[in-house]
Amino acid sequence: MSNEAILQTGVGGAHTAGVHEEHHEHHHHETFITKYIFSQDHKMIAKQFLITGMVWAVIGGAMSLLFRWQLGYPNEPLPMWVQDILGKWWVKDGHITPEAYYALVTTHGTVLIFFVLTAGLSGTFANLLIPLQVGARDMASPLMNMLSYWFFFTASIVMLSSMFVETGPFSGGWTAYPPLSALGDASPGSKTGMDLWLIAMALFVVSQLLAGLNYISTVLNMRTKGMSMTRLPLTIWGLFFTAILGVLSFPVLFSGFILLIFDRNFGTSFYLSDIFISGVGPLPHEGGSPILYQHLFWFLGHPEVYIIILPAMGIVSEIMSINARKPIFGYMAMVGSLFAIAVLSFLVWAHHMFVSGLNPFLGSIFVLLTLLIAVPSAIKVFNWLTTLWRGNIRFTPAMLFAIGFVSIFISGGLTGIFLGNSALDIHLHDTYFVIAHFHLVMGVAAMFGMFAGVYHWYPKMYGRYMNNTLAYIHFWLTMIGAYLIFWPMHYQGFAGMPRRYYDYTPWVSFDHFEGLNRFMSTVAIIVFSVQILFLFNFFYSIWKGRKVRTQNPWGANTLEWTTPIKPGHGNWTGEIPEVHRWPYDYGKDNREFIPQTTPVGADENIH
Repeated sequence: MSNEAILQTGVGGAHTAGVHEEHHEHHHHETFITKYIFSQDHKMIAKQFLITGMVWAVIGGAMSLLFRWQLGYPNEPLPMWVQDILGKWWVKDGHITPEAYYALVTTHGTVLIFFVLTAGLSGTFANLLIPLQVGARDMASPLMNMLSYWFFFTASIVMLSSMFVETGPFSGGWTAYPPLSALGDASPGSKTGMDLWLIAMALFVVSQLLAGLNYISTVLNMRTKGMSMTRLPLTIWGLFFTAILGVLSFPVLFSGFILLIFDRNFGTSFYLSDIFISGVGPLPHEGGSPILYQHLFWFLGHPEVYIIILPAMGIVSEIMSINARKPIFGYMAMVGSLFAIAVLSFLVWAHHMFVSGLNPFLGSIFVLLTLLIAVPSAIKVFNWLTTLWRGNIRFTPAMLFAIGFVSIFISGGLTGIFLGNSALDIHLHDTYFVIAHFHLVMGVAAMFGMFAGVYHWYPKMYGRYMNNTLAYIHFWLTMIGAYLIFWPMHYQGFAGMPRRYYDYTPWVSFDHFEGLNRFMSTVAIIVFSVQILFLFNFFYSIWKGRKVRTQNPWGANTLEWTTPIKPGHGNWTGEIPEVHRWPYDYGKDNREFIPQTTPVGADENIH
């Protein structure tokens, strides 16, 4: 096919498709390094993000088991083999040391939120789906795409190395509030480990900015012929708004980190004032404010919640429509609610700061905006439930996780109404109620979206199916376990039980939670074991899973299912298909599904 013909296959940046067509023809002589390590193929980069995210999920999950053991079994020593692995800095007299406990809590939060649920989720599915679903040969800049992964990988190495420095890992909490984060002398966990933590996070931000700019450019400029914005699948809308959020908010966090590095190493006072250290005396810092850091952090921190959840929302919308065999209910309302969430997410950051001395009138504005963001979220839930209503539902593993996502998003989201109220937040702030809320609505729900996406697009990634029996066991035990772990924490929070405490045994008022803590810790161990079952299923199926024999195994309408079963670099062997309709024509004109590439015409009524 000539380049002139290819030039007509795209919208906006179609000339790039032509370049990629030519590139595709000469891409058969790749070495192992160029194909699997320094790959510029978006599908391989998606796998790199996914597997790196899985490694971090195991590490972060193992950390949670260690501090859950301390909370559930405070008087019982760790198993000897665990003590042998951790060593003397981490364990003393058979128990996790207080310093190690706070380091575990800090790093667990950091890696799960940023390295797993941000890079792992968006990095995987934005890379895999954007070119395939918009009809592009690759990303707008394959080189920039490769660099985004390698900045992420470098950030991972630096973050991991911070756990093994002599003075210990950073232990000031994943939010890194000053002065613990701004003063090296504040605690052992504020020394070299904190510097490495900051470097890792700075590298991570660079990775996300490179990726986000690439995603936005690809969606806007590389759509195939006929793929108007209103014909985009909801997965692409979710990933598109996510990329915009990241590009606008991550630089603010980056600036906050730069000022923190200056305070730590160059004697500035952006966040420090009137500090006195025992044995050292007063420090010369004046005029700074730790509240400034909170504003900078949460200006990223709240959009970050939606950077995590919006891709999952898009994935769930797509999977529900496919497996309910019905058009998604309210497509434009879904897009509009995604847009509303993206806008409002920038206007609610100070609801994390109701107890920081915030002006009460200003606080009431943030209460209003916080409660307002529940409206587009409720629209999405209504549309998901209506899509399911009277559908011819196929309960595939992906569909079960999508339905589980809706359940957990509802139950976790409703508790956000409590925390969004400034009067109630005074009592609930920094209690286990907050832990329960954000672990359900952000952690577990986003993971369910990620699992749904992996099960659904695994045939496209590897040309094989995962084992369904193991997948069903994985879903039911994870679903039940998630509620058993996090739902009781709401009651602990109402009782005033504070988070991040190493040992609750000195408080008589919390004695009655001893059995509950033990129960939650036991369930956490079981649920973590079930995730190992998922990992076994994932990696075993790459080589031994049942092979995909049909190009479109789920009967879906989107463009990725028009590529070969295992597409090469360039995705389509011939011309990129032209799009004629939206992606949710299911059960129309007595046809089970009508792919986007099917022309609209009178022949639709011929059965």
